[in-house]
Amino acid sequence: MKRIKDLPEFSRPREKLKERGAKALSDAELIAAILSSGGKGLDVMSLSSKVAKAISGKKGDLSLEELTKIEGIGLAKASQILAGFELARRHIVVETIKITEAKDVLPLISRITNKQQEYFICISLNGANEVIENRTVTVGLLDRSQVHPREVFADVITDRAASVIFAHNHPSGALEPSNSDLKIHEQLTEAGRILGIKVLDHIIISKKGYYSFQENGLVH
Repeated sequence: MKRIKDLPEFSRPREKLKERGAKALSDAELIAAILSSGGKGLDVMSLSSKVAKAISGKKGDLSLEELTKIEGIGLAKASQILAGFELARRHIVVETIKITEAKDVLPLISRITNKQQEYFICISLNGANEVIENRTVTVGLLDRSQVHPREVFADVITDRAASVIFAHNHPSGALEPSNSDLKIHEQLTEAGRILGIKVLDHIIISKKGYYSFQENGLVH
């Protein structure tokens, strides 16, 4: 059974939280940070994944009885989880936007649909795919010299984001990515990989609709 201390230090939930903030952790990693240990033959990440799945299915509305039915979760661990939930409910009331597919992004970038110049947007997200910030990075002709990884990821790092979605418009109305678009996407994806920030999608929007790199198999 793999223990937390058996994991590389950079991927341990509490160390990751310390370095990048709680927003950078997935649901399972957040639960692992709370629990700190596994139980009944399950390592903490496997156990946390089971709990995260149960929480997702119930939209976070799990009872003590339901939690303790999960193998490896006893009264102590269930109490830790429920106490964390209740504390959040009492003190944090925020409206979040969660991205599950490309269409969820469209309302966030609709402002650039009819622009006569090309706008490049970067949306940063936390570990639960919830929007942290929605920024315009550049305005003008889109090329690799203007859309530089340093400018794109500077604020994303400050956000302690876990992932990003890029978007830009095509004033011409064309939806297919150009060679320049593909090169920019490749360059930014590689930069994100080095930084540990995943590129979830890159969307082109115009008066004719949208084109999602993810939906077309261009995100890896």
